[in-house]
Amino acid sequence: MQTHLAPEFQGTPDGEAAEAILRSCVHCGFCTATCPTYQLLGDELDGPRGRIYLIKQVLEGSAPTRQTQLHLDRCLTCRNCESTCPSGVRYGELVEIGRRVVEAKVERPTAERATRWLLKEGLPSPAFGPAMTLGQWVRPLLPEALKAKVPPPADALAHRWPTRTHARKVLMLLGCVQPAMMPNINSATARVLDAAGIQTLVADDAGCCGAIRAHLNDHEGGLADMRRNIDAWWPLVEGLTDAGRVEAIVMNASGCGVTVKEYGHALAHDPHYAEKARRISALTKDLSELLPDLVPALQPRLAARRGPDTAPIPLAYHPPCTLQHGQKLRGGVETHLAALGFDVQTAPMESHLCCGSAGTYSVLQPDLSTQLRDRKVKALAPIAADTIVSANIGCIQHLQSASTRPVKHWVEILDAALI
Repeated sequence: MQTHLAPEFQGTPDGEAAEAILRSCVHCGFCTATCPTYQLLGDELDGPRGRIYLIKQVLEGSAPTRQTQLHLDRCLTCRNCESTCPSGVRYGELVEIGRRVVEAKVERPTAERATRWLLKEGLPSPAFGPAMTLGQWVRPLLPEALKAKVPPPADALAHRWPTRTHARKVLMLLGCVQPAMMPNINSATARVLDAAGIQTLVADDAGCCGAIRAHLNDHEGGLADMRRNIDAWWPLVEGLTDAGRVEAIVMNASGCGVTVKEYGHALAHDPHYAEKARRISALTKDLSELLPDLVPALQPRLAARRGPDTAPIPLAYHPPCTLQHGQKLRGGVETHLAALGFDVQTAPMESHLCCGSAGTYSVLQPDLSTQLRDRKVKALAPIAADTIVSANIGCIQHLQSASTRPVKHWVEILDAALI
């Protein structure tokens, strides 16, 4: 696609990156077939191809409007289009650039600005945990829309962390909202790894991966979060503490994982952090990427507990977009859990589509988010399983708000089978 950048964008990092991405697009339209918002709205400007044209126009000098901003806001950044695109267009990167440019040129209404500020400052804040605890205490009194965002309090098992030490060590990001909303995901991860002879370490000074601020157009705030995490992790990466050196940085929230794997790209222009960021990205693995190591270690223990003639445990699985499209990890959860005695099935239709959670999207675009959630729950309905599993806290909480079946992280199911 021919592009002629306006003078203000020529020679800038965003301008050069956007121009390279735009030139790779051949306008084929394959992306529209798998775009969730295009499927719901049927508007070309609410699909990747249309949004690419809007971004191109702005970068070439056209003045963006509130309508331009709305079409970009409606994008889930699910990156399904990247999985479909035959030309390898890096749409996720392009739409983030487009949003930043439009945000600087189009003023939002006061209420929108306030909501977005509260999300980007409140969710990663230390105050989020106490606020969530308060919400859980008064949960029965909350209106339904708010109650759906507040899970019930976790039981005591969620705070039981293994105490053994092992030669093999990994570092885990606890996340900004996960410890308060669903702490059992982190402790279950540590217990499963412990059962396989791997010790889980955390860095107290690490926090939000940077995705929340970055996706809400606070680019510098997102980069600051990334630098803080790199500083917190670096002593363990280099083996400079008594705990020793870690072999990997493990993510049990695929939304965080896709972000940390892109630290090297995000900080490529920072002379003080570029090399460290590349190292961090290279060390980062989604928890499912450890399954090939976990299976042989856990198989004998699970087989002894379940007996030789026990039928596989059925699970309905929603692979998050950040896992299957962002990280390009498909089939691993299903394959390796099958070897551990589970029958993991994805939706017979539309397993590639987003559930509508998409970070803060369910708050900022509730109507579209709810439609996609209900569509996903309906798609999973034919699977005869007592439990739905996923690999990202946002998807889990979002689906649970509409599902009569419990929705868990797959590692929680594996942990329960080992106990």
